[in-house]
Amino acid sequence: MNKLTVVAHIHTDFKSKFGIPRQSGLVEGLLGRIVFTPPYRNVEALRGLDGYSHIWLLWDFSQAHTEGEGWRPTVRPPRLGGNKRMGVWATRSPFRPNHIGLSSVRISRIIPDSPQGPVIEVEGADLMDGTPIYDIKPYLPFTDCHPDARGGFAEVQNQSLKPLDVEWLPSSAVTMDAPTKAVVSKLLAADPRPHYQHDAQRIYAMEYGEWTIRFRVEAGTLIVVDGEHR
Repeated sequence: MNKLTVVAHIHTDFKSKFGIPRQSGLVEGLLGRIVFTPPYRNVEALRGLDGYSHIWLLWDFSQAHTEGEGWRPTVRPPRLGGNKRMGVWATRSPFRPNHIGLSSVRISRIIPDSPQGPVIEVEGADLMDGTPIYDIKPYLPFTDCHPDARGGFAEVQNQSLKPLDVEWLPSSAVTMDAPTKAVVSKLLAADPRPHYQHDAQRIYAMEYGEWTIRFRVEAGTLIVVDGEHR
């Protein structure tokens, strides 16, 4: 059996897991740069890719590896509050026999001759900064898109989740530029809190790029209380 090889790493504004969208493509405007490892910095490998709008990324849940632990047939999906078990094959949990993630992202542009070799800039990635990429495949709309597909318990739960209203206190992030603030607002509206936490007085902290955003949630409104530029 061949060992999986890391062909690239993605660089994003997510320095920690908290706040990363729960699926790819949920928040528009999230940018990422795919930088290939030296053996694969060959522009010829990207020939023809500019004809596609989206790609699939197969990647490593590198922060979910636990030494000495075997696989478990069931997991506790956060979407169900962490209290109900589902079969691992019915979830996208990172805790699985092989820690492989799958994301569909939009190609923003391809830079063939950057100082780091050929680079793919993408939008909508749900990956932490530095995540290893195992493979890249083109997204084929005529076969990969299934409008009549069912989404199981994830779809049912998603339909019951209403985006949060986001309110920025006047002093929360006065130096944040408008595009960054718009992206952060979309991230916050998706409610980055664990589904089982509903303490209206608790202050949460989310890192995004060079910012630490602190907020609390009360009665369906997420209130940004502070934005610290690191």
